[in-house]
This record gives sequence, C-alpha cells and structure tokens, in this order.
Amino acid sequence: MKTLHVKEKSTLGEYLTLQLKDLKRTKIKQMLKFGSVRVNGSVVTLFGHGLNPGDKIDFLSKKEVELAELKETQPFEIIYEDSKIIVVEKPAGLLTIATEHEQEETLYSKLNFYMRTKTSDGRSHVYIVHRLDYDTSGFIVFAKTKDAQETLQEQWKDAVKAYCAVVEGVPSRKEGVLESYLVEDKFKRVYSTRRDHKDAKQAVTRYSMIGADSRYALLEVELETGRKNQIRVQLADMGHPITGDAKYGAKTDPIKRLALHAGVLSILHPETGKRLTFGPKVPEEFTRLIRGQV
Repeated sequence: MKTLHVKEKSTLGEYLTLQLKDLKRTKIKQMLKFGSVRVNGSVVTLFGHGLNPGDKIDFLSKKEVELAELKETQPFEIIYEDSKIIVVEKPAGLLTIATEHEQEETLYSKLNFYMRTKTSDGRSHVYIVHRLDYDTSGFIVFAKTKDAQETLQEQWKDAVKAYCAVVEGVPSRKEGVLESYLVEDKFKRVYSTRRDHKDAKQAVTRYSMIGADSRYALLEVELETGRKNQIRVQLADMGHPITGDAKYGAKTDPIKRLALHAGVLSILHPETGKRLTFGPKVPEEFTRLIRGQV
C-alpha cells in the first residue's frame, strides 16, 4: 500500500494520472474499479471524484493491482504449484495456446500474466508441455523452466491421462478398447480411415462405463495414444458421440458445452522423479446429467 498527500484541488483520476506516470489511464480506472484506492480512509471508485488540499490517498502498488485484477478475472483454478511446475484446471471454452485468430484469450497468456505478478522483474513465464482442446476442460501441467519442460516431455510416455465423457445413448458393452486409424483433412476435421492411408495414425482408447440413465452414459476414458480429437472421433464412430459435440454428430447439448473433462493427470516430477497424481475428478454437471437432474 502506498500513500500520497494532495496539495491542490484536482480530480482523483487526473491526480493519479499525474502521479503514477508508469500506469496507463485504463489501468488507473481498473484500480478504481477493483476498490484499490482510498481517499481519507474510504474506498472511492469514481475517476472524477473531487480532491482538496490535505486529502490523503492510499492505493495498492502496480503489482498488487495486477494480483487483484487476476483474482477477479482468473478463469482457471491452480491445483498445484512449486518452483518447477504448475498444474491448473482449464475451463471449457478457453484455448491452451494462441492461434492465428486469437492471441490473448488463452490459458498460456493468462498464466504468463499470473507469473509476472509474482516476480520483481516481471519476466517469468511458463513453458508448454501438452495441450487440451478449446472445448475440453481439465487438468493441464506447465513447466516453469526450460529444463523442466524438456524433462516432462521426455517422460511424457510415462504420464497417465484419463478423461470422463458423457455420451449420447448407452453402449452395449460396459467396457472396451477402441482402435482405429485417424487422419486430418484440410478443414481440420479428424476422421477414421484405412490403415494403409499414407497419413493414417493409429489411435487406441480404453473406456469403461461409470454410470448411465436411459438417455446418456458417463464413461471413463484412458488414452494409449494421443491423437487430435481421438476420443471424440472414436466414441462417435462407436455410435455414441459426446453430448454437445455437434462437430462429430451429437444431436443434444444439455449442458451447453462439450461433455469431456481431463479428470486424471499423473506425471513424474521433473526434478524429484516422484509421481504426482491429480484427480480423479468428474464435473458435477456430468453426474447431474446422468441422474436426470439436467
């Protein structure tokens, strides 16, 4: 907390703009919005609030303001953090990393913002280890150092990743192994193809049924391979597309999102070698759906 003493009449916004030259006008307005400024001990949020000589202004530092802003807008939950890695739970509807069409609204950029608020030089950032699709929620790990990133990626074959999904209809078999060959077309759509297709990649998925009602089934899904849209394509091929997945044939969208969640992540810590396991977690809206509560 910092303190300033007013020497002449002004408005709060104008005064802070002159005194805090390293902050843009929009950032000062954010300070006010988040209740970060007090005049004579009382929170003031109006940019045009009048000031008189002798008034005392208390306000948060730039870093404290950034932390308050992050807390207000942070779209993810931090599950685990140490000096080498950070594990968060990504919501559905957020990109993991930037695309040519979207640069800012990504988990990667928001985590980098979080990291900058924690260091004096504002230079810390995270390193990508793996990704989750835009429509998929769940656990994801980022490295805090380049060495940790390289170690995690080298050990990725030893990682365990399991998902839960709500599908349309009820599979005739309660558990099974799905094996097919996938290819991606020029429109970024993945589909099953012949084994001898020149671009075909083998995909193997194991599933088991957790619960079901007459409309939907909740499945636990574990990947043996990590192909793009693998779970979505193979479950659709089985005749049971994931709810909310119109791209792969779903006809219902009861919870207004793709019902696919990365609910288990088990990795070897890049420094200690100790296995860390996060989950299992099934979103409450998934269980409510198969109980007929949605």
